[in-house]
Amino acid sequence: MSDDKKPGLGWTVDTYATHNEAMRVETERFMDERDRRYTEVNIEKEKALKIKETADLAALQLARESQSLKEMQNDALRDKTLSESGIYATNASVAKAFDELRVSLQPLVDFVSAAKGASTSKNGLYAFAAAVVGVVGVFAWIFQG
Repeated sequence: MSDDKKPGLGWTVDTYATHNEAMRVETERFMDERDRRYTEVNIEKEKALKIKETADLAALQLARESQSLKEMQNDALRDKTLSESGIYATNASVAKAFDELRVSLQPLVDFVSAAKGASTSKNGLYAFAAAVVGVVGVFAWIFQG
C-alpha cells in the first residue's frame, strides 16, 4: 500500500471543517492583534504630534525673544559706535544740539521782537527765527561733516 492510501492520513469533511474553523479563529485573532497595534501606533502618533506642536510654539517664542534681544544689542552697539566715532549724529546729540541752538538764539529772537515792536505779527517772527535756525543748522552740518 502506498502512503496516500493508508487509512487516517487523508482529509475528510470533518477534518477539513475542523481545520477551516481553526484557521478562521487564528485569522480573526491575528486581525484583532493587528488592529490593536495600529490603534496604539495612531494614539502614539497623535501624542507625538501634540508634543511637536508644543515644542514648535516654544521654539517660535524663543526665536522671537532671541531676535528682540539681538536687535536691542545691535542698536546699543550701533549707538555706541556712532557716538564714539563722531562721524554721524545720534538722536540724543541732535536733540541736545537743537536745545543748545534754541537757547543761544533766544536773545536774537528777543532783539528782533523788540525791534519790530509789539504790534508785529508773531508769525513773521517765528518764520524769521526758523530761517535763522535753519541757516545755522546747515552751517553746523557742513562744518561737522
